[in-house]
Amino acid sequence: MIEQNNSAVKRIVIVGGGTAGWLVAASLAAHFDTSDDGLQVTLVESDTLGTIGVGEGTWPSMRTTLNKIGISETDFVRICGASFKQGSQFRGWRVGRGESYYHPFSLPEQFAAVNPWDWWQATNSATDYAHAVSSQTSVCEASKAPKQIEMPGYAYALNYGYHLDAGKFAEMLRAHSTERLSVKHVVDHLVGVETDADDFLIGVRGEKSGLIEGDLFIDCSGFHAFLLNGHYGIGVNTEPAKYLFNDRALAVQLPYDSEQSPIASVTLGTAHSAGWTWDIGLQHRRGVGRLYSSAHQTDEEAEAGLREYVKQSAPHVEFDQLNPRQIKFQSGFRNKFWHKNCVAIGLSAGFVEPLEASALVLVELGAKFLCDHMPVDRQVMAITARRFNEQFTYRWNEIVRFLKLHYVLSRRDDSDYWRAHRQPETNPGDLNELLALWRTRAPWHQDEGRVDDLFPSASYQYVLYGMGFETKNNGHGKRRMPNFEEVSRKRYQQEQQYLSHLPTNRELVQQLLTREFRAG
Repeated sequence: MIEQNNSAVKRIVIVGGGTAGWLVAASLAAHFDTSDDGLQVTLVESDTLGTIGVGEGTWPSMRTTLNKIGISETDFVRICGASFKQGSQFRGWRVGRGESYYHPFSLPEQFAAVNPWDWWQATNSATDYAHAVSSQTSVCEASKAPKQIEMPGYAYALNYGYHLDAGKFAEMLRAHSTERLSVKHVVDHLVGVETDADDFLIGVRGEKSGLIEGDLFIDCSGFHAFLLNGHYGIGVNTEPAKYLFNDRALAVQLPYDSEQSPIASVTLGTAHSAGWTWDIGLQHRRGVGRLYSSAHQTDEEAEAGLREYVKQSAPHVEFDQLNPRQIKFQSGFRNKFWHKNCVAIGLSAGFVEPLEASALVLVELGAKFLCDHMPVDRQVMAITARRFNEQFTYRWNEIVRFLKLHYVLSRRDDSDYWRAHRQPETNPGDLNELLALWRTRAPWHQDEGRVDDLFPSASYQYVLYGMGFETKNNGHGKRRMPNFEEVSRKRYQQEQQYLSHLPTNRELVQQLLTREFRAG
């Protein structure tokens, strides 16, 4: 161990590249002064370790992140093979394979002023919830884009995120960070660490580079967590695996049958007897993966199911030439994310199935926390670490609860997998209590635990009522209610305008090959 007296935080060392490492690096370097007297950001990555390559769906927050770090939306879409995601469509989760519902990114009509459940329920409408309260579902069904090319970059008519090629995105972030944001890039295989007398990290040691010193170390090294787990031995809280049964995935990439094939405006999630299948449409291909529980389905059964899905959705593709990639995982997150002067972000912090594409948003939030609360020295770092650990433990538990909601509401009865998901003892935290509450009133404002909760009450409504959950009118009459006909009329008019004037997803990405979004 080495004595270290200077506790000021001036040198940030990020261990691991990939999307997580480079997104954190770009966020920090864009936010702070990185001149000689400012914060120094170094990213160290191995040239021998591969990346997982998951995380092809984002939340709308990615628009803000990309804009802040200085990447134009036109360049991003071109380089990363990106398309525009406006939410998720869940197929076969309720009862039959043909039943589906949407979780769009845009809030229901007049959501700030009126709880949409009130007027949806009062009209006794046969229209499913998302279609009744949001124009975005019809836009998604038509594979329309959320904006026109004449609009500024990152502006929108309808709220949206992206589908992207994770490998190309990491490469773009690397180039942007090193060429424009003064991030130092070291390619080396790490063989150890150096610490001081208090077991704070002083540096990481590379085979070729020797000791790379820093004051704060960000572990973005993936599942094995080179620093937080490898050195400090901070384990994983595996309790989420009791609630979320899936622990394996088979992933393939499918070409379109033509250059004019429609690009889906949503992530498709199709339920099967022991899990679900994701389907993500990029510009040049689809990313498809079968998530399943190894306790309820063998690997051979999973491959047979994926084969059938490909046969039905991409008959032009020969499955035997695809070579599916298997990913094994266990849902969980670190018992502690920040220890001493080391903080884990990305897969080194934890992993749960990508049902609501939460992986990249957690990276964004981790980077934003560091930008907003970068400690100046070790004394403040202890306070910052405690706050980070509290906040992100809350966030991970919030995600687990919301994902479990999709399963517990299902009335599928075709396998032990789905029946087990409905057992109250497999629900996390206060989910049983919330379900009891929501049977008497619909979630709305103030139902979130915090003002910055990841999932607003609108998201809970989309899932609850999309899955056929019933909230009974509590009999308390309300003095003022909206004009139901007027609300529906305005929503319909807006929907028709979108359908008439918005290009398709395919048309917009093709326009961007030769044109650019208008400067903001």
